[in-house]
Amino acid sequence: MSLKSKELALKIGDVLREKQAEDIVILDIHKLTVIADYFIIASGRSQTHINAIYDGLTREISHLNLNLKGRDGDKNSDWIALDFGDIIVHIFKSGEREFYDIERLWADAPIEKIE
Repeated sequence: MSLKSKELALKIGDVLREKQAEDIVILDIHKLTVIADYFIIASGRSQTHINAIYDGLTREISHLNLNLKGRDGDKNSDWIALDFGDIIVHIFKSGEREFYDIERLWADAPIEKIE
């Protein structure tokens, strides 16, 4: 895990906050798995809000020269996952987030809340 990954995770958290995403958390999973260093999880109130968060995040990330390696979900999805390599961002509609409960699945990971 690099300091750069942590700095980028915090920057993404800030962008999500600016886009008024809710319940933003950063899970430090680098000691638990090799798939990524961080999961960032955020919620949107509606489909329109999720799309606005996604659009704003991808626009801001393009300025950081961070490459989107993969995406799961689209503008009609209740869960969009964005793979930036060391960082995976999950944007959920609130009900879907409660159903999948990723925080519980990765309960051993240190968690940082973005206020």
